[in-house]
Amino acid sequence: MNVRMKFLGGAGTVTGSRHLVEVDNFALLVDCGMFQGLKELRLKNWEPFPVDPESIDAIVITHAHIDHTGYLPRIVNQGFQGPVYCTEATADLMELLLMDSAKLQEEEAAFAKKKGYSKHEDPKPLYNSDDVTKVLPLIKTCDYNQVIQIEPRIQATFHNAGHILGASIVEMELTGSYQKKKIVFSGDLGRFHDPMLEAPTKISNADILVVESTYGDRDNPMNNPLEQFEEVVKRAMDRNGCLLIPAFSVGRTQLLLYYLHELFLQKRIDPDIQVFLDSPMAISATNLHKKYFDYHKLDEFTLSGQHAVFDYKKFQYVQKQSDSMQLNYKKNRAIIISASGMCTGGRIMHHLYNRLQNEQDTIMFVGYQAEGTRGRRILDGEEKVRMFGYNIPVKCHVEKIDGLSAHADRSELFNWLDNFTSSPKQTFTVHGEEKALQKYAAGIREKGWNVSVPEYQETFSVFEGI
Repeated sequence: MNVRMKFLGGAGTVTGSRHLVEVDNFALLVDCGMFQGLKELRLKNWEPFPVDPESIDAIVITHAHIDHTGYLPRIVNQGFQGPVYCTEATADLMELLLMDSAKLQEEEAAFAKKKGYSKHEDPKPLYNSDDVTKVLPLIKTCDYNQVIQIEPRIQATFHNAGHILGASIVEMELTGSYQKKKIVFSGDLGRFHDPMLEAPTKISNADILVVESTYGDRDNPMNNPLEQFEEVVKRAMDRNGCLLIPAFSVGRTQLLLYYLHELFLQKRIDPDIQVFLDSPMAISATNLHKKYFDYHKLDEFTLSGQHAVFDYKKFQYVQKQSDSMQLNYKKNRAIIISASGMCTGGRIMHHLYNRLQNEQDTIMFVGYQAEGTRGRRILDGEEKVRMFGYNIPVKCHVEKIDGLSAHADRSELFNWLDNFTSSPKQTFTVHGEEKALQKYAAGIREKGWNVSVPEYQETFSVFEGI
């Protein structure tokens, strides 16, 4: 049995995760992400898939984020018809995220056509909602620690990765004629001291390790985020303006609500502040936390009753687009949480359009902003950002809270590696910007491990004749 790995995304970049494992003639894709951020990366979504989609026999999904799942409707349209394996919580979140992704693309294509700022006469979305519905029947769900027989020679086990609801480390066991080998995909690893999610499962051995590197070059300690959050809220309210928080609908939004709930209960912020969660998908994702108690630390008591974390009386959930637009008339004493987290689309766009120019308003970033995204440009201090065909001046206050990221930082990544009782035959650092990938790889080499930083579409022979 010969085994090869081909890196079709998440290589040299923090987005578009797609790792192809070929076991003789059986092809298994681990994650099927969409490229985001820089235009040169986004254009890859429109290119023909690097291998024939019909030749792929199965797909394994580590978690629901679009940079790990967002290409699924496209690859199904191109001929993939095999099973898609993931945890049950990931399946529910994936449906929400993919439907939202399709809706955003449809709206952006229609808006570009209406305003005439696309170079295409009739701009089209990468996929639409009907394409997403073709993916759903292919999904096969499992629980953590349940062994899945993907093919007679291939078993997979999903372990808790933290990060977001249902996120997984995938442990893949290959049985050859003479011996067994193990490939471990870390997926996106979560924090070790998250107030809502468990720390990533400890893995003790692997022959091949594929590990994420988002914060491979730096620490991002959770130094009392509640106190930092309190200070930003107070500064924003003292300016007599509103606080706008772009946040990922899954994970980050729920963590923000958790901390705001604490600040209100402890009477550390003004009780008259209004909090608006303006994202239907985030509302749906929040409700899923009440369905999947086995996937987080919060118990039924914490999620129900008078002081329930997500149903607290100060929180107003905004479903209708018309109600979302009405928030533009809020002048002060309000916190608006909206998606997308990197300001690349969704309802956050009209909030930015209306608030970036207001000197009394504040925008607060609470998560990683990838290169090329609108969020990264605002955070980097650009005086104007492009949106809806216009250059919008950035006059509002820009704040950032470190430590709220759902990704393990450099120290936590190495703590996770320290659980291995022996070094893998080969370790691949993926899912990071170039500096993070290289610095993390160099640090792992100092442990005496064999490490590679794969390039886009690079192929490695990892086992021969096993």
